[in-house]
Amino acid sequence: PGGPGGPGGPGGPGGGGGGEGNQAYGRRNVRLAPEVNRILYVRNLPYKISADELYDIFGKYGSLRQIRRGNGPETRGTCFVVYNDIYDAKNAMDHLSGFNVAGRYLVLLYYNPQKMQAKVDAKSKRDQIEALKKKFL
Repeated sequence: PGGPGGPGGPGGPGGGGGGEGNQAYGRRNVRLAPEVNRILYVRNLPYKISADELYDIFGKYGSLRQIRRGNGPETRGTCFVVYNDIYDAKNAMDHLSGFNVAGRYLVLLYYNPQKMQAKVDAKSKRDQIEALKKKFL
């Protein structure tokens, strides 16, 4: 009586019937830490990794909105991965932190806009100090 998702089945309210939907419904009740968000900052990537390889690695954990790879001398080997769903981002973080790609272990962090802005501010302050040194010394 009643298959998956039917009356008395494992679907439950809003579950959409067995499998993936059921899991999604259950995990929505989990309270996430405040630093968790949809954007992951990834470091220690191999320089030669392709966009397709990145999508293969991170796409396993949910639908992706975009991946932005660093291409300047300061940002090579890094990328930002943006998921459509915060739970997918958390799942990727849990599974891929320390994951070995081409002999390198990935370092994953949740994107923290305040921390990134502090780095930009510190760099501009250093640049100002250097300019003043050149001017007065």
